[in-house]
Order: sequence, then C-alpha cells, then structure tokens
Amino acid sequence: VQLQASGGGLVQAGGSLRLSCATSGLTFSRYRVGWFRQVPGKERLLVAALSWSPIYADSVKGRFTISRVNSENTFYLQMNTLKPEDTAVYYCAASITGGWGPEDYWGQGTQVTVSS
Repeated sequence: VQLQASGGGLVQAGGSLRLSCATSGLTFSRYRVGWFRQVPGKERLLVAALSWSPIYADSVKGRFTISRVNSENTFYLQMNTLKPEDTAVYYCAASITGGWGPEDYWGQGTQVTVSS
C-alpha cells in the first residue's frame, strides 16, 4: 500500500493550495480518508476527514474542503484563505476504522508554508 501526497509549497497569506493524495494497493472506496498536519515539537492533528460526510478542525472550517474521487483512488484537500498558522507538514492517511493510528496507512507528508 502506498499513499503519495503532493501539492504543498510556499504561498502568501490569503492564497490557496490544493493537496493531492494518490493511493495504490488498497480497495480505496472502503477506506475513510484524512488529512493531518504537524509542526515541529507538536503532535499531529486532524485537519479534515471524510467517510460518508466530511469533518473539519474548527480552525479550518469554511476555508478547507476535503474530497475524493474513488475512480482515481485519490483524495484532495483544497485550502483557501490560507493563514500563516496553517504552516505545517501535511500528511494524508487512509483508515478502515477511523482510528488514525500506526495500523493505518500514511503518506510521507508535504510541506505547506504560508508567508505573512
């Protein structure tokens, strides 16, 4: 199983980025998918997850949108109105149970940097 995150980069505050996570080796439609982010010295936090309906961290509601295309085994995170505090390494993950632990599948992370 592989998850490949892409789309990170450097953007000015107020800008947008779209992260992608391409998956292979799993029955994609069976899995919940999620995006997490982590800054140095802090724990990895859930940004958005999608099973039957999306859930979002309060800090990104109204600005970020998670979506998936099952036929492409890929899911996305559209990030709008970015803020400097959104700067982090973003990880994609796939989970049958939604436990989001080491037993699940994780991508390698993509850096998002938002300048003020």
